[in-house]
Amino acid sequence: MNSQYFTILVALFVGVMMISNITGTKGVTLFPGLNFTLGPLQVHGIVTDGAFYLFPLAYVLGDVISEVYGFKAMRRVIFSGFAVLLLASLCFWITIHLPAADFYTGQAAFTTVAGVVPQFLLAGLSGYVVGEFLNSWVLVKMKQRSGERRLWARLIGSTVVGELFDTVVFCAIAASALGISTFSDFLNYTVVGFVWKCLVEIAVMPITYLVVARLKRVEPSYQDALRRRAEAGVTPMPAV
Repeated sequence: MNSQYFTILVALFVGVMMISNITGTKGVTLFPGLNFTLGPLQVHGIVTDGAFYLFPLAYVLGDVISEVYGFKAMRRVIFSGFAVLLLASLCFWITIHLPAADFYTGQAAFTTVAGVVPQFLLAGLSGYVVGEFLNSWVLVKMKQRSGERRLWARLIGSTVVGELFDTVVFCAIAASALGISTFSDFLNYTVVGFVWKCLVEIAVMPITYLVVARLKRVEPSYQDALRRRAEAGVTPMPAV
């Protein structure tokens, strides 16, 4: 817990979560000319939100922390992030309701961008807690079975489970507040969000591998854990 690397990872994780909760309040339509129908899914452009390019990084960081430092450490990170998100929301709410100076002309814009919409806050916190806990728990449980092998399977498997529940919970609560009123748009928003986040995880997996391998080599706590396993007669499995 005193590791400089752990501190950096926690700071990045919490920062990504806080920025995503602000940028995610903007509805976005990518490729508006894209139109097709696939069963109940009717696509008229790709419906997403303003956090689509950043939020997947939170799950990449969560995977790294869980893989190297374990579920207990990740659980502390999740609670820390939850507390910071609540604090940020409280500060935004207080600032909005402070009396504006006569020369200040940005009150309406500030309220629109930073305003605490209870529905968004509930959606973000609920999806965050459910998704991140499941992501970390699944990765750690898979590692207990496979040891150091098949990191790729842990990264993909944990992300699929975590992102699925996160996306469904968030979209189910936040969709109406975002302006989504039809089931087709809701399905589009949910499916696109889930598929996109999983694809990002796969795309950056080579970088995740490098970061995980580096941390496992330089972190004394991880090397100590491997030595204890060896002393206990448990042969460490090679990383694959």
